Amino acid sequence: MNWLADKKIVVTGGTTGIGLSAARAFIAQGAKVVVMGRNEDNVSKAGHELGKNAFAIGGDAAQPGTTTRAIEHCLEKFGGFDGLYHVAGGSGRKMGDGPLHELSLDGWNKTLELNLTSLMLSNQAAVKQFMALKKSGTILNMGSVLGFSPSPVYFSTHAYAAAKAAIIGFSKSIAACYAKDNIRVNVIAPALVETPMAQRAAHDENILSFIKTKQPLDGGRIGQPADLDGLAVYFMSDQSGFTTGQVIAVDGGWSISEGQYEL
Repeated sequence: MNWLADKKIVVTGGTTGIGLSAARAFIAQGAKVVVMGRNEDNVSKAGHELGKNAFAIGGDAAQPGTTTRAIEHCLEKFGGFDGLYHVAGGSGRKMGDGPLHELSLDGWNKTLELNLTSLMLSNQAAVKQFMALKKSGTILNMGSVLGFSPSPVYFSTHAYAAAKAAIIGFSKSIAACYAKDNIRVNVIAPALVETPMAQRAAHDENILSFIKTKQPLDGGRIGQPADLDGLAVYFMSDQSGFTTGQVIAVDGGWSISEGQYEL
């Protein structure tokens, strides 16, 4: 069975990491996909790899109109629009995010723009299109366990945590508002996953030692993008047609584990 047969899906942040892995899984399950990313080289590579059932475009999800344009491409290229998977976002550490006593105002603003404003704009574009088409639809947003299960020693980026916590409240609020329109909104909250954004942590021996007991499933390892694909397929499919406003952690046990620190 192809869970996503005839589905047309837009993935923001879909040209690398978690988004690209999901796009592969969506296509394997019968969907046609528009992926969007900021880096033109990654856009070109993704478009080539994903083939005829995908269309890759460049764009910054934090800019007004970008996701609207991606949805318009989905309608033009594939004849419909059924779902949005918002993955776009990332660490604001290099922009000034960090512990509160070191957090710069610029770092705060840029981190929220990257992670929260981009998501608001993409969700708004999707909801407007679903309502214009007078059809049901599904939105899946990318959260993080740091939005509700902090790690003060190794992951003390407080603007990022605030943005990811806000994504939960925002998603639940719009899920409640648009449930009557059969527009579903849910959140995946991963722990540490090996992506281009996570290279600092993925190559730090102290953090990997911590992850060994903080994410104890499957031998205690860092997550891989494909670990999220099954749940993403479920949420984008009709199998989740009676599910909205939910936050599910795909975290290897992070949120129920203490984790051990080197003394």
